[in-house]
Formats: sequence, C-alpha cells, structure tokens
Amino acid sequence: MTTTIHTPTTEFEKKDRCAELDHRPRVLLGKMGLDGHDRGVKVIARALRDSGVHVIYSGLWQTPKSLAISARDEDCDVVAASMMSNSHLVLGPKLVEALDELGRRDIPVHMGGILPQEDFQALYDSGVKRLMTTGVGLMDIVNSVREEVNPLDPIVSSGHPVAQLARDISLLHAGKDIRKDAKRRRPARVIGVTGSPGAGKSTLVSQLAAEHTLRSEKDSKLGRVAVVAFDPMSPITGGALLGDRLRVDFNRLGESVFYRSLAIRGEDYHALDDIIELIGGCEVDGAPAFDLLFVETVGAGQNETRVRDHVDQTAVVLTPGMGDAVQMDKAGILEIADIFVCNKADHPGENELVRDLRDIAGRRAIVETVATKGQGVPELLDALVGA
Repeated sequence: MTTTIHTPTTEFEKKDRCAELDHRPRVLLGKMGLDGHDRGVKVIARALRDSGVHVIYSGLWQTPKSLAISARDEDCDVVAASMMSNSHLVLGPKLVEALDELGRRDIPVHMGGILPQEDFQALYDSGVKRLMTTGVGLMDIVNSVREEVNPLDPIVSSGHPVAQLARDISLLHAGKDIRKDAKRRRPARVIGVTGSPGAGKSTLVSQLAAEHTLRSEKDSKLGRVAVVAFDPMSPITGGALLGDRLRVDFNRLGESVFYRSLAIRGEDYHALDDIIELIGGCEVDGAPAFDLLFVETVGAGQNETRVRDHVDQTAVVLTPGMGDAVQMDKAGILEIADIFVCNKADHPGENELVRDLRDIAGRRAIVETVATKGQGVPELLDALVGA
C-alpha cells in the first residue's frame, strides 16, 4: 500500500510581524451582501493571525450596520469587507455611513474582491480608504492592516458611550491607563460559561443573549446583555482568530447585545474585574446599559478554573462522549460548576452523561440543551438568572 502525503504548494510563514507596533492590530473581517462563500476570507484570516494580528471574523451575509456594530464594539483598527455580489457601490458607502452613525467614523474601511476598476473613484469618494482586487497578495493585505495601527487615544472623539466603553476595554486589556472619570459598577449578574473546546459554548451564549433580548423587549425593566468572549493567543506569533461572535445574528439583534472578543494566553484574566465594572458602569441616556454579562472562556481543560474567581455563577458545558464516570470524578473544572449544561442533547450518549453527572452534581442543576436549535435555552436562562 502506498501512502501519499499532500503538501501545500506554498506555505505562509508564521512570524510575528506586529511586535514593534503600539498594539496588536485588530481587524474585522466580514462579507456583506448575498455572497455565501468564505474560503478566501478564511485564508486571509489565517495569514493575518499567523502574522500576529488579532482577527475578528463576523461571518457571511452581514449588513453594513451589523458590520459597523461589530467594528465599534470590537474597537477595530480596520474593517476589511469582502465583496463578491456586485453590490459594492451600494454597500460600501452604507458601511461608511453606519460607522459614522454608530460613533466610529474614524475606523478605516478596506474593501476587496471583484471590484471593477471603473468603480474605484466612486468608492474612494464615498469614504472607503483602500481597495484590493483579487490579485493582491497575502503580504500586501498584512501590510495594509499594519499601516492602520496608531496609538490608542483614551478618548473616542464621537463621545458615543458604547464606543468609549470599547476603547476603555482595549486599553485595560493592553495594560494601559484609561480616563479617570470612567464610571464603574458591577452588573446585576455576571455569569461564566466554560467547558471543553467544541462543546458549543459560543452558540449557547449567543442563544442565551438572544433569549434575554427577547424578554427585555417585552419587559422594559430588563436591561441589555453583554458578552466578553476569550479565545487563545498564538504562542508563536501572538496572533489570534476571534470567531465567537459569528454565532450571533447581529442582523436581527442589532445593538441589543454588546459583544467583545479578547485574546489571552492560558487563564490570564488580569483585567477582567475592571472590564466587568466598566461594562456595568456604561450608561446610555443616563441609565446603566447592561445588567447581565456573560463571560465565555477559552476551551477549558480539567485544571482551568480561574474564571470562577471573577463571576457570580459558573455554567460548565459538557457534551455526550466526553469521558466516563472516572473523568467526571477528577478534580478541576467540574468542581466549579454551579450549573451543568448538557449540550448537544440530541447526540448519542446523552442519557449516560446525565446519569454520570447526577452521581456528582448533588443539588446543582443539570440542564439539557440543543443550542443549535434553541432547545432548553429558556430553561437554562431561568436557571441562571431566575424565572
């Protein structure tokens, strides 16, 4: 039998190309319009990550406003929008307008894809800063992002409270000073969501945020929800691929949810307590903007338990097939659970998982969910915040 080993024809060198910059570049990648293909964007995302960039991927079928919301809340250095649907002359200018309306007109917009040369001037005139055709190389894209990095001003010029919150988080996470008059208040409820990689944490958190938003639309006493999602930072380049927010449908939720992605090494939650208080202290129209905050951890192992020190309640997400009862008894992550979530409950082995959990859960609740379908999410939210 002959074994064939396939090697790539070209390989992008993993190298930190951003170490000398003021901060790690934060670039938002998104696809506006009806284009349903994202293979090319994923190649670009990996090249940026492998150059030391923090890449936020917002997914397919974004509107100009949803992309602008993501750019503002993530405090991006640049928005890179991919266009393949021949709607660039409409969507490009609308993205620039949306950034202006949301308080971040200063974020530069780069557009790439199938862009006719004769349309370039109209896009430049509308406020798009840089245009890239399909023949542009990966290093050109990396360099275009690096060139947009400038020292972070502690004050966002528009004065928009959520835009200012996003900037404060950037500075704190980078270990820099923030404005002295920033208001601080812990949200009414701070919930940690942890579990192993692939357990469905991001989908579950997005469904919980959507469910809370639905309830707040019916009950004005309920405030908005915020999410802080951590992803791992590359130990080689310092780059990161922050993809959790692509599970959230911002086309529907709009500004109802504040969602911020951050990259860390290990369990380095050095700024989390301050970030939590800044989110709680953010006011819109004179009232606290967020009363519920979810903190989603990096995919966690048995000894990764520090998030418990920062939150009011911890939900540990498990899925069928993760291990037998002996694994359940090992010290570590299961001990910190206030609530166990058995996600992917439609998969084989769910009954065995629940049975094993009952042996160790004591009085702690066990909630079964299928996050991709929203099943069990209302019940889980009730268990976390009270019916």
